[in-house]
Amino acid sequence: MDAARKALDELILGRRGCNYSGISRLLGRNVSYIQQYIRKGSPKYLDEGDRMILARFFGVDEAVLGAPPRRSAPVVELVHVPVLDVEASAGHGALAEMEARTSQFGFDETWLRKLTPSKASSLSIIAVHGDSMEPSLHDGDEVMVDLADGQSRLRDGIYVLRMDDALNVKRIAIEPQGKRISVVSDNPSYPSWQGLERRAVNIVGRVLWFGRKLQ
Repeated sequence: MDAARKALDELILGRRGCNYSGISRLLGRNVSYIQQYIRKGSPKYLDEGDRMILARFFGVDEAVLGAPPRRSAPVVELVHVPVLDVEASAGHGALAEMEARTSQFGFDETWLRKLTPSKASSLSIIAVHGDSMEPSLHDGDEVMVDLADGQSRLRDGIYVLRMDDALNVKRIAIEPQGKRISVVSDNPSYPSWQGLERRAVNIVGRVLWFGRKLQ
């Protein structure tokens, strides 16, 4: 007698008022079903639904009655990207450790690698303030900035810039011949600048991703 049959036999015999025919009726089976299962090995395995009912009735784990072991969910290692309070940031330079971390987001490493090859230490999340980038970005959106993707790899896209000692999110457009750039506010109500020397623009990092609360 295998372990599952032996366990069920002991559960039935050890419970007052239980017998093979009664348990068979509990399952909606013919009265000889459980006896045949235990003594003759027919059926070879309990039906999944029958096993669940018996496990609940006797207060045991289904594995005791022959259920396959449950597969544990795979452990997903998350890469933590800090959310920075950039309102406290003033002066020149890029985002730095001295700027307060308010919280952090966890991202799946494989998903993150699709966005950038940069190390996690080069990534930060900041909030967008104002509507100068409407409709692309809204006031209150949170954007992930790659600090390692800046002046040396400058190309068309949305960047965080340091302008007048403050952080600004703007669109960069490489002008024809690639020698000069435009700094663009997507919202036409705000100014844009054309014909700028690349090195004249203080690039903090490229915007890779944004998150937004649905209204």
